[in-house]
Amino acid sequence: MPVFPISAEQAATTWARFDTVIDARSPAEFAEDHLPGAQNWPSLDNDERISIGTEYKQLSPFDAKKRGAAMVARRIADHVDAHVLDKPKTWQPLVYCWRGGKRSGTLAWFLGEIGFKTYLIQGGYKAFRQVVREQLMQLPLALSFVVVAGRTGSGKTRLLHALARQGCQVLDLEGLAKHRGSILGALPDEAQPSQKGFEMQVWHALSRFDPTRPVFVESESRKIGARHVPEALLQRMRGQGQCVMVHTADEVRVALLLEDYDFYRQSPARFCQDLVSLKELRGQATVKAWQDLAQAGQWAEVFQDLMVSHYDPLYARSMTRNFDVAKAWPVTLESVASFDTVAATLRDRFDGQA
Repeated sequence: MPVFPISAEQAATTWARFDTVIDARSPAEFAEDHLPGAQNWPSLDNDERISIGTEYKQLSPFDAKKRGAAMVARRIADHVDAHVLDKPKTWQPLVYCWRGGKRSGTLAWFLGEIGFKTYLIQGGYKAFRQVVREQLMQLPLALSFVVVAGRTGSGKTRLLHALARQGCQVLDLEGLAKHRGSILGALPDEAQPSQKGFEMQVWHALSRFDPTRPVFVESESRKIGARHVPEALLQRMRGQGQCVMVHTADEVRVALLLEDYDFYRQSPARFCQDLVSLKELRGQATVKAWQDLAQAGQWAEVFQDLMVSHYDPLYARSMTRNFDVAKAWPVTLESVASFDTVAATLRDRFDGQA
C-alpha cells in the first residue's frame, strides 16, 4: 500500500484522528519536543545519529548511507516486533522525522508494504513546528480570556482546577510549564519542558478551545520559570482579558502555601539555597533571617514574612502595570474548602454554557 503524504497544515488539524503518531527521530530530539501524544520509534539512537552524521559530513556520504541503512533496517525490525505485530489491518499511523526525509520515509514505506494505510508529514517536525509558531500568533486573537488574579498563595491555580471540574475551559500555563512561577516555583522532582515543548503544549491547549466560550487563565508574568509565555497570548490576556481578583485572608494563604511547598519541610537546605537568589533584591540580612526561620522549622512564619515583605509588593506593581485592577470582578476565598463554591459563581457569571 502506498504512503500518503500530508502537509504540516493538514497534520495540525488531523493528527489526533490517527491511531498512532510516530516520531522517528532520535530520543534526544524527541525529548526536546514532539507532537502531542506521539510515540518515539527512533530510526537511530542518539549516538548512532551523531556517528552517521559525522561520517556523512567529514568522510564519505556514500559509506555513511550504507552503514546508516543497516542501522535503520535493524531498528525498524525491532519496532515492528515490539509495536506492530498486534495491530489490525485497519490501523492508520502518522509518521514524521525532522524534515520528513529518509528516517520517517523508510519507516512509513515498511509499514505501507505490510499493508497499513500510513501517512507521512511533508517537511516533518520542522514544518509542523513552523505551523505551531504561526498559529500561536493567531489562536489567542480568536479567544476571550478571564484572567484570575490574586496575591501569592491566594489559591489561583486551585481555583482553575475547580473551574475545570465545573466544566469551564481552563488554560493552566503553570501546569504546562511545570513551574509555579515564582523564585521558589520549581517543582521538586520535575524539570521544565523545553521552550519548544512548552509552546507545543500551549498550542495544543489553545487549538482545542471553543472560541464562543471564555477561557479561564491565571495572571502570569512574561516568564514562568525559564519558559517564555507566547507574546500574542500574553498581550491578549492583558489587553482583552476580563479580570477576576481573588481575595484570600492571610491565614488561608499561609495554609495553602504550607501545603503547596510541603516538600521544603523535608529539605530545609534546598529551601535555603533557593533563597540565595533573593539576596541582591532583599539584602543578605533579610534572607539570612528567612533561612534561620526555615532551619528552626518555623515554616508558617517564614511564608508569612515572604508574602508580606517580598511577594505582595511585587505582585501589586505587576497588576497595576498590566491590568485595570479597579475594574476587576472581586471574589473571596474564605477557606481551603471554598474553591468549588467560588468556581461555580465564576462559571455562572462568565460561562453560561458550562
